[in-house]
Amino acid sequence: MSESTTHSGGKIGPTEIHHPPAFRGRRGLNWFMLGLTYASYYMCRYNLSIAAPRFMGEFGLSNAAYGAINTGRHWSYAVGQFLNGLFTDKLGGKQAMALGAALTILLNILFGIVSPTGSISVFLFFFFIRASDGYAQSFGAPGMIKVNTAWFVRSERGRFAGVFGLMIQIGQISINALGPWLLVGHTFLIFGHEVIIGGDWRWLFYVPPCFVAVVVVMMYLLVKNNPEEAGYEIQHDANEAAIDGDHSEKIPLTTVLVTILSKKMVWITAFAYFCTGFVRTAQYDWWVIYFDQAWGLDIATSTLVIITGALLPLTAFFGSISSGFISDLLFKGKRAPVAMALYGLESAVILAAALILSDIDTASPQLAAILMLLISLTCNSTHSILGTAAAMDLGGRKMAGFAAGVIDSFQYFGAGMAGFGLGYLLDYAKEQTALGWNAWFYAMLPFSLLGMILMGFIWYRTRGSSVVGG
Repeated sequence: MSESTTHSGGKIGPTEIHHPPAFRGRRGLNWFMLGLTYASYYMCRYNLSIAAPRFMGEFGLSNAAYGAINTGRHWSYAVGQFLNGLFTDKLGGKQAMALGAALTILLNILFGIVSPTGSISVFLFFFFIRASDGYAQSFGAPGMIKVNTAWFVRSERGRFAGVFGLMIQIGQISINALGPWLLVGHTFLIFGHEVIIGGDWRWLFYVPPCFVAVVVVMMYLLVKNNPEEAGYEIQHDANEAAIDGDHSEKIPLTTVLVTILSKKMVWITAFAYFCTGFVRTAQYDWWVIYFDQAWGLDIATSTLVIITGALLPLTAFFGSISSGFISDLLFKGKRAPVAMALYGLESAVILAAALILSDIDTASPQLAAILMLLISLTCNSTHSILGTAAAMDLGGRKMAGFAAGVIDSFQYFGAGMAGFGLGYLLDYAKEQTALGWNAWFYAMLPFSLLGMILMGFIWYRTRGSSVVGG
């Protein structure tokens, strides 16, 4: 593996990275436990979208009300990312992840246990609990990125971001498989007594926190915040070392704040990630309701919906890992050209979905599922390459937590718009226009196009240079 280093005369040239013996194995264990912890977060994040049709039916909630609950969660997550990125750079990565996990366990169980009455109290209760859970989970990404920035040099980070995509998708694979199973309910004979597990949407808020609890304890015991804690030294090039500095140095919060927020590329990347947040969340928060309302297909009983739920995270992983390898190996760590192409492909797929599915002669749930998988592939590719790899590049070891927090917070500001705003639009389109659920696709299109323009701008401005993130 090659990396740049400074030679005599001040020029930058390639050299070989030689990690210490057994380093890769120890890093692999670290990475695996962080990824598994973040995957368990996802089980407590996407459980509501699986439960949504039954949850909405029980409490008589409209699409707009369901969307507003999600908006509360996403915007609290966004604010939390911004704040918790700073705290993570002071606390340490694994400590931040453990704190977030403990809070999300408590809040998910509370979401399932309490059954408020009255339309206003129902909405306010679930809005408050889900918003609090959003803040709790916002400790996860900065904590994970903070640790892994210390363990991976720049030329490895795109591939790390791609493989990390698999780890977080494990959480979605798990809840997409476990959720329908819990909705149906099953009887077991335990110590001579029949015990029913499942059969109610609340089980989706009892079982996933148990997985989180087991995983986070293992993570806390096994993960080291940086190679030095495990007795290793990692080799960086001169440019990267200048950014990273002394790993043990404690940087004042004001210095971190000013340094990251003064980088123009941070802000442009953040606005592009805003676009990714809308499209990605528009799909993941609404796909179960889409099949239920547009096609009359229940996730607990429809083979097509169950298969789609299994394939969505797999296509997301394929997009994540391929984009990471392409940016590292073909574009030498440049993220913008790859992201621009992905946004362009995403725009083409979304437009095709809107046009094809509006034609009664060509529309079908099977075709809708295929197009949905293609959207998943593209939007998760930009999610991985911008939110993880670019944040690590821009922040370095000392400030990766806050850089990730700033960029990821914008993703969730965009995600919040895919909550109440999209829910209101869908209610209006269903009742007042002929668009119906095709409005879902048309709502995504402007954001994918804007993301393409922003990444094209970064690529144009940084072409031929060594600017991080270009």
